[in-house]
Amino acid sequence: MPSAQLRGVTVDCDDPESLSRFYQKLTGMTVGFRSDEYVALTGGAGPAIGFQRVENYRAPQWPGQQIPQQLHLDFAVEDLGAAVELMLSLGATRPQHQPGGDRYRVLLDPAGHPFCLQEP
Repeated sequence: MPSAQLRGVTVDCDDPESLSRFYQKLTGMTVGFRSDEYVALTGGAGPAIGFQRVENYRAPQWPGQQIPQQLHLDFAVEDLGAAVELMLSLGATRPQHQPGGDRYRVLLDPAGHPFCLQEP
């Protein structure tokens, strides 16, 4: 049976350069590839994160599903409060719906994708 290792995840957006900078500040990853249509961040403990330009991109709606969330990314952080404040200062928003209680926080990136921050 073949074996596969996850190499990367690609996120649709309208501005790959801007969204990659947002996630670069969260993860500390570096740009491994860049074009007008795609930016890939590499160098973390996990897979690469790519950001691809999609014509007529429509942001997902959280928690509603009129426009499905498409995906969400989960990140382990050392200090949940500090990480939330940093991401908010960089353009994330904090939706009212927080299903994790004190375990994790759901934020929306500047393109509208939900992502979660959680202490290990």
